[in-house]
Amino acid sequence: MNVQVRELVLTELDHVRLASLASRGSRAPWRSSASIDAVLDDARVVPSRTVAPDIVTMYSQVLLRFVEDGMKRKLTLCYPQDAEPQFGLVSVLSPIGLSLLGQQVGATARWESPDGTERMAEVEAILFQPEASGDYQT
Repeated sequence: MNVQVRELVLTELDHVRLASLASRGSRAPWRSSASIDAVLDDARVVPSRTVAPDIVTMYSQVLLRFVEDGMKRKLTLCYPQDAEPQFGLVSVLSPIGLSLLGQQVGATARWESPDGTERMAEVEAILFQPEASGDYQT
């Protein structure tokens, strides 16, 4: 199987806010500090005004196609305090949220579900990205 490794891209604002969340790790036992730290370290950081419209940023609404069954689902990537998974608002610090952050349309996100199963979903489309609509402060 040929797996293409794609570059992760974060806006400067997202990077700063997520680094702040990562530094408060002791008060957030539900997150994986090693994972968020790896994303922050590995990502290319760009100004909000220059991020491509096909990159998943904070508060982007994405259309995913799950590899296992082909099901499609809309999710919005948000900060933990705004997460409401039953309404499609997923925390960036959840396994699926962390795997989506910085991905480009066409990428396959991979994460481990709570039961230990590896899950995969292709980012089919970005239905909304704050920066693409001119919002550089969200």
